[in-house]
Amino acid sequence: MAFTVISGGQTGVDRAALDVALTLGVPCGGWCPEGRQAEDGPLSPHYPLRVLPGADYQARTRRNVIDSDGTLIIYFEELEGGTALTAKFCLELHKPCKLIDGAEIAPLQAAEAIRRFVRRHSIESLNVAGPRASKAPRAYAYTREVLTKLLSQRIP
Repeated sequence: MAFTVISGGQTGVDRAALDVALTLGVPCGGWCPEGRQAEDGPLSPHYPLRVLPGADYQARTRRNVIDSDGTLIIYFEELEGGTALTAKFCLELHKPCKLIDGAEIAPLQAAEAIRRFVRRHSIESLNVAGPRASKAPRAYAYTREVLTKLLSQRIP
């Protein structure tokens, strides 16, 4: 099975994960809420996400945790909102979770830490989550840099 990136498609961390995967030809997918909703309006159809019928952001978040082998959470200083909820679901569902504080960890070191996490837990489908763009304006650029470093090389 090929390594796969899972994401809910929200602006910020989620969207950066999908954009890097699509750019590098890494398989990607995940669940999005009813209507393909995101902070900036409906998601473009070029993002290969499935709609979870009748779902809101919380249900989508939970489903992406369930359907992945482990979750990467990129955050900035504090876990809050949907980002904190993702961590809660990982704990409840006993799923491996790696927290990366983008305010503290340089992109190269973050990529190396994530690579070790993926190897240690034999992760083939990695859910990537974090704050939306309006909550963390640097989330997209940071995540894009980290995941480009991670996914440009073979992981296993």
